[in-house]
This record gives sequence, C-alpha cells and structure tokens, in this order.
Amino acid sequence: MKNEYEAVLLRIFIGESDEYEGQPLYQFLVEFFKKEEIAGVTVLRGIAGYGNHSEIHTTSILRLSSNLPIVVEAVDKPENIAKVKLKLEDVMNGGMVTEERVKITRYDAGTN
Repeated sequence: MKNEYEAVLLRIFIGESDEYEGQPLYQFLVEFFKKEEIAGVTVLRGIAGYGNHSEIHTTSILRLSSNLPIVVEAVDKPENIAKVKLKLEDVMNGGMVTEERVKITRYDAGTN
C-alpha cells in the first residue's frame, strides 16, 4: 500500500566538531528529534565543504580536517517541524538551517 503526504524537510548544516552540552551536536539533534517524535532523521557526513569562513574542510590526506561537514535532515508534517524549530534556537550556536516542502511517498510492506 502506498501513502503520500506533504511534509517539510529541515536540513541543518553543522561541523563535525560542534557540540551541545558535552556531546556531538549531531548526536544531540538525533536524540532530540526522536524525543519530539519527528517522523524521520538522517545524519550525513560530508567528504568536503566550507561554510561561513570559507575554510575548506576535506578528507583529503593532504588537507586532513577534523571538522568535516555534517548535515542533519529531519522530515515530518509542517506543524511538527514548526514546533521543533522554535526549540532549535536554544541549541544552535552556529551553522545554517534550510527547509523545503516535500512530498513523501511511503511504501508499506507487501507493496510491489
């Protein structure tokens, strides 16, 4: 069975070394979104990138970085994303957040 609905995809761009309350920020965000019952969350680790200060971070052996880019993606219904965005302001001390409307298609078990 196929289900479709409109949702919001929230992308949070941070650095691998960013922390909140003594733990990696990306880990805190995953646990926070789970506690807030957000439908889905994924953490992606970049192999290269730069941000506000234009300093390139890369996995290249010639320029080994300890602060690789991290993207945390959270997706849920618009009202649920709006609720957690208000709470993110207390957690974020840098980085960037984007959001976009998306259409989610879920395929339940047994669907061809």
